[in-house]
Amino acid sequence: MKWVTREKAMVDRIACPWLIKKFINKEAEFLFVPENQVIQTAEKVGGIPFDVRGAELTHYQGEDGSEYVTFDALIKKYGLKDPALIELAKIVRGADAHRPSDPPPESAGLKAAARGFREISKDDHDNMRIQFPLYDALYAYCRLKLAT
Repeated sequence: MKWVTREKAMVDRIACPWLIKKFINKEAEFLFVPENQVIQTAEKVGGIPFDVRGAELTHYQGEDGSEYVTFDALIKKYGLKDPALIELAKIVRGADAHRPSDPPPESAGLKAAARGFREISKDDHDNMRIQFPLYDALYAYCRLKLAT
């Protein structure tokens, strides 16, 4: 299955591929294209567009009025119930939402690291490769945090 999103990924557009590969579709392939080409590219390749205006899987406003990010949309759509993923979603949301409400302290570090990784990576696929261990570590951290 192909997933299509905007190029020059930072937080949500790296967190989502991590989530997809780990919990939704281990064989997923990702295409990063200019924003104005995401929907048409997804249609052309039979893929799923995400984290772009007009896609089903993108930022949305919750019933509480808060902004939720694409990571949240994936968790909701695919019915993922893992409490550590729900906790990780709070960190991703705090780092990626335009106006996060009460972001966890880890969010600032994630946003800073994501910016740095984007700067040192060759392209979006390299960015995924080098950032996925960060999300593995954050997921493990969330599991430990909830176990105590």
